[in-house]
Amino acid sequence: MMERFDQLLAAIIERRSGDPATSYVAKLTAKGRAKIAQKLGEEAVETVIAAIQNDRAGMVSESADLMFHLAVLLADAGLSFDDIRAELVRREGVSGIEEKAKRAT
Repeated sequence: MMERFDQLLAAIIERRSGDPATSYVAKLTAKGRAKIAQKLGEEAVETVIAAIQNDRAGMVSESADLMFHLAVLLADAGLSFDDIRAELVRREGVSGIEEKAKRAT
């Protein structure tokens, strides 16, 4: 059975080529990667605001929006959640401080 985020990504990939008049994904895709990334950033900020306000329901709702827009961006870039999973596996057992230091060089 396909994992929920994989199902979401599959639906987004299918809708990318739809009619922008009837599909939000197609409409956002037609505006280009910069607009998709901007929407992802907006959702990230809204998630942070909900967290600061200790708004649990808002955090759940905004996190869902954040993950949705991340999936749209991944699809636009030809990436998948498998790519993210592989990176997390690669980082497993490495301290965050050590991993960040490696990226800085």
